[in-house]
Amino acid sequence: MQTSLGFVAPGYENVLALFESFLADDPGYSSQLAAYHRGVPVVQLTGGPDMARDTLTGAYSCSKGAAAMVVALLVQDGVLDLDKIVAHYWPEFGVHGKDRLLVREALSHQAGLMGIEGGFGLDEFTTPAAAARLAAAHPSWEPGRQFGYHALTIGILMEELCRRTAGEALQDIYDRRIRKAQDVDFFLGLPADLEPRYRDVLYDDAPDQGWVDPLSVEGMNSNAPVSTIMELPNIRSVRAAGMSAAGGVGSADGLARLYAAATTGVEGGAPFLEARTLEAMAREQVWGLDRSSGLDNAFAVVFMKPHPSRNFGSYRAFGHEGANAALGFADPSYGLGFGYIPRRAEEGRTPGRAHRLAAEVRRSAAGLS
Repeated sequence: MQTSLGFVAPGYENVLALFESFLADDPGYSSQLAAYHRGVPVVQLTGGPDMARDTLTGAYSCSKGAAAMVVALLVQDGVLDLDKIVAHYWPEFGVHGKDRLLVREALSHQAGLMGIEGGFGLDEFTTPAAAARLAAAHPSWEPGRQFGYHALTIGILMEELCRRTAGEALQDIYDRRIRKAQDVDFFLGLPADLEPRYRDVLYDDAPDQGWVDPLSVEGMNSNAPVSTIMELPNIRSVRAAGMSAAGGVGSADGLARLYAAATTGVEGGAPFLEARTLEAMAREQVWGLDRSSGLDNAFAVVFMKPHPSRNFGSYRAFGHEGANAALGFADPSYGLGFGYIPRRAEEGRTPGRAHRLAAEVRRSAAGLS
């Protein structure tokens, strides 16, 4: 008997079975799962306590994927060139050896700007003042020579490049040209009138965690005045501002529809990104040991790329995972847009639940193609 709410299209029964097994194995498990195939919803499932189909919750770094769609539009419009140096658009950035750093390098975690000494205030992240402080900073390594995940500062880089090239805030472009235009239930800046739909992300505290040196790689990478970055979307001011690195909130359908609208179009409409734009944005830029975490990682321009330890899609797939194991991606090989958001933070990467569900969705899509 199905205990979850929602549906799967014929041929996706294996996805439902796996989702139901997670609910049966853990009474505290709550999540949303959605997938579009060639622009048509084929999976819409919600299960667990205090989780409805229209629940909005934090998706952490899935926000980067949504913000990257704005970058893609600017590339498509011809106002941002990935092969120009950052300083071409942002002259103040070109100091301390950053004068030769390309936009594509900066947006694939190669800038060496994981944070700044003293960190940023929560209300500072989305401001030009934060960008000015980051531009003046010394990089931690020779820019463009290695990569390390810029957990929060890549949002500052994206936002300032939008201001410099398009003359408006990244969040405003996203809201006008993507969220409203495509009816996407994912927000970079949650309006006050939608707050009743929001539910806090649940996560386990780690009281026995040792002191984190604020000047260590880990400390610089979590460069905000919170005890853990897991707090971020649960703070109203953060989700209201919609910091593009980690402040986005939404539903699984919102994530799946975002990626489907970009790549296949939805409801018979054309995709909002052209094939040449997708090729430019989704081409892998770096792979190997991440300087920030010591784990293996692979990135395109902002987007994560699949690799054995994060095996969410085909070689053509691109998307982003969040700190709570939320996951959104497009897989052009299968014509898929995928979204998964758990209520309680859980294990990400492979073999986390999101990746297991993604594999079953791909298997079904492959069998029906």
